[in-house]
Amino acid sequence: MKFIICAVGHKMPQWVATGFEEYAKRMPHEAAVELLEVKPEKRVGGKKVEQLLAAEAIRIRALLPAKHYIVALDECGRQQTTIKLADSINRWMAAGGDIVFLIGGADGLDASIKNSADEVLALSALTLPHGLARVLLVEQLYRAMSLIKGHPYHRA
Repeated sequence: MKFIICAVGHKMPQWVATGFEEYAKRMPHEAAVELLEVKPEKRVGGKKVEQLLAAEAIRIRALLPAKHYIVALDECGRQQTTIKLADSINRWMAAGGDIVFLIGGADGLDASIKNSADEVLALSALTLPHGLARVLLVEQLYRAMSLIKGHPYHRA
């Protein structure tokens, strides 16, 4: 199984790449992390937010692997603890296939993407910059895998 993080945005600040890489390299081999960056739609020509999101949704769908479980991240999604995330990961691992986490850009994710996702989760009720969301997500995936493996990284 692999965790695929499909994130709108590119040319992230170095601290984002460094933080992401640090936790990604810590992941156990059976739960590797792959980052797929989606180029954001250009904000030119008076395009409406809905048009921007729809264009990004097309790019996101083009990157999705054939067999996958999709978790869209949205501030209005279901909140859960790290322990519950670990429980979900155990369930997803048992089902097989890759787990794809979707992180939107400045305007979030298109409604069609959220509606077609298997789950919609929130990393926080706060609005997070999408670069920080990448780092926070991969750290939580590492923390959840540490729980599953009985590693002492997570302290309840």
